[in-house]
Amino acid sequence: MKKYIDKLFVLGSLLFLATSCETEGQLTTLATVTFPSAIEVSSSTIVLKEDVSDQPALLVSWPKVTYPISAPVTYAVQFDMPSDIKGSEAWGKAIRIVAGEDVLSKSFTGAELNKIVTDLGLKPNVAADVVIRIESTMDHRIYSDPIMIKVTPYLKTVVIGEIFMPGSYQGWAVETAAALTEIQIGVYQGYMTLPVGAGPGFKLNRGRNWAQFFGAGDTNADMKNMSDTDFTLPGAGSYQIKANLNTLKWSATPYSWGIVGTSQPGGWDNSTPMSYDHQTKTWKITTNLVTGALKFRLNNSWTINYGPADPSTNTINLDNGNAYDIPEAGLYEVTFKINEIDPTSNGYPKTATCTIVKK
Repeated sequence: MKKYIDKLFVLGSLLFLATSCETEGQLTTLATVTFPSAIEVSSSTIVLKEDVSDQPALLVSWPKVTYPISAPVTYAVQFDMPSDIKGSEAWGKAIRIVAGEDVLSKSFTGAELNKIVTDLGLKPNVAADVVIRIESTMDHRIYSDPIMIKVTPYLKTVVIGEIFMPGSYQGWAVETAAALTEIQIGVYQGYMTLPVGAGPGFKLNRGRNWAQFFGAGDTNADMKNMSDTDFTLPGAGSYQIKANLNTLKWSATPYSWGIVGTSQPGGWDNSTPMSYDHQTKTWKITTNLVTGALKFRLNNSWTINYGPADPSTNTINLDNGNAYDIPEAGLYEVTFKINEIDPTSNGYPKTATCTIVKK
């Protein structure tokens, strides 16, 4: 009798597994998934120049990869040397840049592409081949066929110049105006906060004086030498300001470090933005906190974030999962200081510093 019961148990188990497969649907790991067509690049021969390195240099595009189930697909671009894409270690040294979910292209500025290819080992001012492929990920990864481009990188010049940004936000005092640091030849970058109620106008000055300055030209984005027309910011908030004296263009991008965690109102979903003190080059906020966790992130996103590897110190670490513990509720002054001279080409530093002081 027992052997018949055992047979019925095995048969029932097989029927259960078959039914489960039908109800759960087809797993993507059991299906063949491929790129339906080749990937494309905006140019197959690129000569990079430092004076226009903040401009787009390469656009990589690819077709949509369809998996058997409906869910977001994450794409990434991989760059490698032709000598490193074969054998047991194939693509092991590739530089991988995440493009995002359900996106079908990724653009790279000259500075970004120059860093990628020099990190791969390309020599300045020498044309060399670079291989590109696309990675598609849902529950498993597949790859496009690779394509090859030829890139000539440049040798990044060490630059230390500054220009200055007097405006309504600080009373038009050029002596205490925010400084924009030269990050590439003729390209300047800095940070500032426009307080609520302050006027939006400003100028860009060569020195801490009015001997030479730039104002708006034909449009607000155009820089015109000695123009009496003010540049204007879009409204209150913190910005990354870039000015290109090679192209006579400037831009203001919303940009703010903030505190995040259970000690502040937004929890882990929404950061509380900090304001930038351009004279001390420090991000600051004075606010009420409750008991809970606190760490720092950029632009209300987890893409760039810092947490303390050792919460007993004021040093915070890039992409660290830890947080500070706020032991009691009250009014706190929180500061955050980071050396981010040129995030585009150098990346964000591995450490920054902070203070958390109860008032």
